[in-house]
Parts: sequence; C-alpha cells; structure tokens
Amino acid sequence: MSAAAFLAVGCGMPGATGTSSSNGNILGSVLNDVLQGGTISNVITSVIGAQTVTKANLIGSWKYSNPGCAFTSENLLAKAGGEVAAAQIKSKAMPYYQQIGISSSNTFITFKEDGTFSAQFRGTPISGNWTFDEKSYKVTLQGMLLSFNCYAKRNANGIGLLFEGKKLLNILQTVAAMSGNQNIQAVGEISKSYDGLRLGFDFTK
Repeated sequence: MSAAAFLAVGCGMPGATGTSSSNGNILGSVLNDVLQGGTISNVITSVIGAQTVTKANLIGSWKYSNPGCAFTSENLLAKAGGEVAAAQIKSKAMPYYQQIGISSSNTFITFKEDGTFSAQFRGTPISGNWTFDEKSYKVTLQGMLLSFNCYAKRNANGIGLLFEGKKLLNILQTVAAMSGNQNIQAVGEISKSYDGLRLGFDFTK
C-alpha cells in the first residue's frame, strides 16, 4: 500500500483493497464525487517530481495553508481525472483536517541550512535533523519523538510535504494520541486503499 490516499476505501477504485467501515464509506465518497465528471486532461503540477525541488527551495519557515495532494506519476493523475480532480480532493479533504484540528496557527515547520528543523504538527512540537534526496524528492525528518519520511513538491506559492498513507496516519495518531478523535481513525480506514496518491500538507511562507 502506498500513499496518503486518505481517500479511497469503498470507492470501487482500481487498486483498492481492504474493507470499509462506516467512516471509510463517508470519506471514501470523496473520490467518487470527484470522478463522476469523467476524465480531465492532466496537468503535471500535481505530480511529484514534475517540477524540480532542491534543498535550497525548502530552507525557511513555512506555515500550513491547505491539505496537500499529489500523484506519483502522470498516468495515475490522468487516471484519477487530472489536475481538477486533485484540486477537488484537497477541497473535500479540508473539513476533515479542520475536524482533526490542523490549522495555520498550530502546524508549521522551519528547515534550517545546518540540517536541523523545528516544527509543530497540530500544536505538538517536534525538532531534530533533516535530509533531502534530490533524486527521489524524499525528505527525512529525524526527531526524538517522531522519525518519518515524506515527499516534497513545489507549489505555485510554496511547498507540499506529502506522505504515504500509513506514515500520515502514524503522525496524526501520535500528535493526537490523547484526544480520542475518531476522525483520525477514519483516516486510517481510507489510507488502506489507493496506490499512487499521496496526501499531506501544503505550506506557504
């Protein structure tokens, strides 16, 4: 399984696996809604690696702006319905991010030139070391409490940090371990299913 595909259990999508719960059905309808309009020509700005990202592009302070979404290839983007579908996935994911409690005031990250970072995810502080692989666009964040990989993408007005499904779920579960928030469990159901889609966070300066 890959991809923060936060979105496809119960959709009947190619590559879907596992069974859906009531939460899965609720969130799984997101992709169904997006795909009803048919295939739209793809625009590669929603493909990881379509635009070159360097370590220098990441350095600085970034605050969360919106859910982030991208595909791992142009073929997968076209299969899902293109750039418009990607934008709709972000829009439809927004209410669930809000329910979880993610906002620009409590989710942000600073990448420093010396290879260290400091961040907050949903108000939980994280710091440590970071590395970036310019061939795979993989960012590795190594902290005392959390260590994880994500993938960087350039946006028109910032960057996206995008995760495989299990990784995104682990992060959300860790930072909200004491909340009992059922929306996070719903993310777990949805993330079981759709290879090739990654979901995460868009950031601006």
